[in-house]
Amino acid sequence: MRLTKYTDYSIRVLIHLGTAEGLGSIRGIAQAFDISQDHLKKVVQDLSAAGFIESVRGRNGGIRLARPAEEINLGKVLRHTEGLDEMIVCGACPVRPACGLPPILAEASAAFAAVFDKYTVADLTIRKPELRMLLGAA
Repeated sequence: MRLTKYTDYSIRVLIHLGTAEGLGSIRGIAQAFDISQDHLKKVVQDLSAAGFIESVRGRNGGIRLARPAEEINLGKVLRHTEGLDEMIVCGACPVRPACGLPPILAEASAAFAAVFDKYTVADLTIRKPELRMLLGAA
């Protein structure tokens, strides 16, 4: 299975914020990963709406994890960003009533996500000093 760029960027945002000392910014994350700020704005808005991160308004505002890194489950992030329940839309397919593919895809998606269920953002950021250095935040 291949993850979308959207999920990739979402995980990068969570890694960056999981290593941050204080508030992060879209600009800082974009620079650290060489990603378009416009793309990240959409990702950050979505992660915020989903409750994974939160925005702090004001002059010294920014973004941060909404909960401790140990409480942000990667399986939940993956299900949110990838929409695994809708891996294939059978809709008006003429063989849908008799097709065996949908349950197989559902099982495969569940197995894939189950691996991510074992981990949190804290697992991704266990080497914070090295990550900070690589992200230019040291």
